[in-house]
Amino acid sequence: MPRNNWTREELILTFNLYLKIPFGKFHHGNKEVIELASLIHRTPSAVAMRLSNFASIDPYHQKRGIAGLRGGIAQVQPIWNEFSENKEDLIFESEKILAQIQKTTVENKYGDILKDIENLEGETKIRAVKTRINQNVFRQIVLANYDGKCAVTGFNSANFLIASHIIPWSVDKKNRLNPQNGILLNTLHDKAFENGFMAIDNEFQILICKDFLKSKDSFIQSYFSAFHNKKIQIPVRFLPDTELLEKHFAEKFLG
Repeated sequence: MPRNNWTREELILTFNLYLKIPFGKFHHGNKEVIELASLIHRTPSAVAMRLSNFASIDPYHQKRGIAGLRGGIAQVQPIWNEFSENKEDLIFESEKILAQIQKTTVENKYGDILKDIENLEGETKIRAVKTRINQNVFRQIVLANYDGKCAVTGFNSANFLIASHIIPWSVDKKNRLNPQNGILLNTLHDKAFENGFMAIDNEFQILICKDFLKSKDSFIQSYFSAFHNKKIQIPVRFLPDTELLEKHFAEKFLG
């Protein structure tokens, strides 16, 4: 097969990387681009070009007026469409392909987050493995989307950051792995958002509940009230879905 014809597996792996790195790193000198190129026996420049092809059909970049490289759209569009229609299956498939090409399995590669389900069997274990790995990839996507910084505070220690779902994983199956359903928050503000003490409006402004705003507690004033009406850090690619933010506001925010 001529090397200019990309296989579906190669395109899926490139899209996997597309989701995990910021737009500004789609270049042939990026370590992750070089690593993928080596795995699929392509040049780093070729991988960088395919990443730019994906950028050219990304609605976010289209709204920004960034055209990307349009020559390979016909090849990458089916992968984007597949992701849009079934994120859970495509992400998990991409991780299985990546593990295989790295001469391992997803179970071995993600052994540290699968330890507590080792004794499960059959379909139950398969579903659990898929869920854990997809959740991990979702975290990687959200981390990259916010450049590794909390959307509220800018705090950048990964050990204290959560890929928060606007609408919880258990509630909205359709948007479980939708990057626009994710916001990177530190553990404190993640818990506040989850329990309705904090919300984000459709202009991406932070809202703090009235009880906190009235509080004289210095901790609450410093870590909550001080952020009221301030904008979150705007992500580099996937903006929070305003309909999901409005749903969270209506159903969770304590007002």
